[in-house]
Amino acid sequence: MEMLAYLDPRTGRTWPLGAPRWCGDNQEPLLLTEQPGIGPDAIDRTTRSLWRYRAALPPLAGEPITMGEGCTPLVPRRIAGATALLKCEWFMPTGSFKDRGASVMLSLLRAEGVTAVLEDSSGNGGAAIAAYAAAGGMRAKIMVPASTSPAKTVQSRASGAEIELVPGSRQDCADAALREAANIFYASHNWHPYFLQGTKTLAYELWEDLGFRAPDNVIIPCGAGSNVLGCAIGFSELMRAGSIDRLPRIFAAQPANCAPIARAFLDLDPEPARATIAEGTAIAQPLRLPECIGVLRQTQGGAVMLSEEAIVTATLDLARTGIYVEPTCAQAAAAFAKLLETGTIRPEERTVVVLTGTGLKATPRIAELMGVAL
Repeated sequence: MEMLAYLDPRTGRTWPLGAPRWCGDNQEPLLLTEQPGIGPDAIDRTTRSLWRYRAALPPLAGEPITMGEGCTPLVPRRIAGATALLKCEWFMPTGSFKDRGASVMLSLLRAEGVTAVLEDSSGNGGAAIAAYAAAGGMRAKIMVPASTSPAKTVQSRASGAEIELVPGSRQDCADAALREAANIFYASHNWHPYFLQGTKTLAYELWEDLGFRAPDNVIIPCGAGSNVLGCAIGFSELMRAGSIDRLPRIFAAQPANCAPIARAFLDLDPEPARATIAEGTAIAQPLRLPECIGVLRQTQGGAVMLSEEAIVTATLDLARTGIYVEPTCAQAAAAFAKLLETGTIRPEERTVVVLTGTGLKATPRIAELMGVAL
């Protein structure tokens, strides 16, 4: 097996691990070179967190920064007349799946000598980086658009992160973060390949949940695509190890109002982004769009665009079965119904619907849907 390294998937160029970097020399988004995967015997069953799959992760000197992330429930629910397996990723310390990436990325960066990190996110990504930096004794600076509701940054502020408000759009904020990366290490959940090493543990966990088999389908709410890519990396490693004999079909769910990955996959003309209730996936210019399309094609999956009405209905329908999640991830349940309706997936198949964030993060929005004044 070749030495693990940073990889530019578009040119094949590599860089050694150990010296912290978040991109290629010309700001190319990077992955890591292929890893061999593991079998059931390599799981550390004494550890109740994603670090039970440490043997599948890049080598880490010392202890990880962990708060019990991972090991989330897989709950069956009837949706549109068929059973979906809901992967409840909000059962994490900060209430979203981003904790997988934050734990692994910051653990590896801290071991490489990084003591202060920069992130740009007003939502779940910022909260996760702020919390895990605090847990690991690291300093965090989070840049957010100036228009962000103060309520959205309370969680990050409470963890002790420095919050910088950036005038302009979400894209202006991302551009400002790229400039600030000259001064503080850019540990972006969208850019850093170590983050995807965290999200890949979702695949390992589903494999273990299902008796060391792959599901038939995985439906994922998709903005920048870190869960789509992480699942593909994880299941591909399991194939390489001979631990599964086929990849699940991976489907990306996006709001029709902002669906660059779905539109590209479906060969539709681009459209300007519009406001959507699924704000956590409203990424107008996803950095790894070609790689996400590659995953959907390689796994013979697909992409689904959801109307605002369908997302709202799915949010409230899930809540009425006890599953209280953000509209952002409820769209994956709406996509399940749509894929059943078109015959793309069959009721008897084992389909995982990934639910990424708690409804507690979207209280004002959900109150509005229900006509409740706060």
